[in-house]
Formats: sequence, C-alpha cells, structure tokens
Amino acid sequence: MGSAISTISNPKKKQLAAMMTALLGVFAFQPMAAAEPKFQKLTGAQIQAKFPGMELTDEAHWGGIFERNGTLTITSMGHKSAGKWRIQKDQLCLDTGNEPGGGCYEVWLSGRNVELRNQTSSTPLEAVLQKPPQGR
Repeated sequence: MGSAISTISNPKKKQLAAMMTALLGVFAFQPMAAAEPKFQKLTGAQIQAKFPGMELTDEAHWGGIFERNGTLTITSMGHKSAGKWRIQKDQLCLDTGNEPGGGCYEVWLSGRNVELRNQTSSTPLEAVLQKPPQGR
C-alpha cells in the first residue's frame, strides 16, 4: 500500500491521509460507545429477585445488606444501623430510620451498577449491587 500512495500526487496524498484519519477517528470512538452502560428499569419482581441476600454499596463509605426477611443492615462510615426494605409499585422502598437515604426509588440496573432514582432528586444515587463480604 505504501508504494501506491507514493505514486499519488501530493494533494491526493493529503486528501487520502485526511480521509484515513477521519475513518480511524470514527472507529476509535466505536468501542467507547459500545462500552457505555445501558441502564434498564427493573420491575418489582426483578427487584425482588435480585436484592435479597445482596449488598448495595458505594464501595467506600456506605453499604446496605438486604436480608430476605425485609431487614436492611446499614453500615455508614463505620456506624451500623438497621432499617427495613420492601417493594411497592415497582419501586424499592427503604425505611432507614434516622439515617439518610430513606424513601422509594425506581431501580435501574446495568450489570452490577445500580442507579436509584426518585422524584425528589434530579441526580440518581449510584451504587454497586454485590454479594456482601464475609463477616458482615
């Protein structure tokens, strides 16, 4: 291919190089677009199937373990407290007592990434759904 390009006149070389650069640019951004998470809203039945026995956490400051009996074990900055969780009209409802984060949320899932969305905030609560670490 190098010899074919060398026989092309200088303006044609520039045009070909610009076209190749543009095409490479398009292909360079393809994987990024495909890698963007596609969140899907869960129904109440899907929430009920995924959350019991799991921990919802920001992986640094807080986490909540969803027990099968509706108990919510909350750990926030080293402080433990208890709450309750339930499903109501395709939403995850959290009773966190005096801790922040109570209320009902739509649950949006992409792999293990979760967004809890509600009417009172334009910014979703971002977290990860995972198996709780041993010993908690």
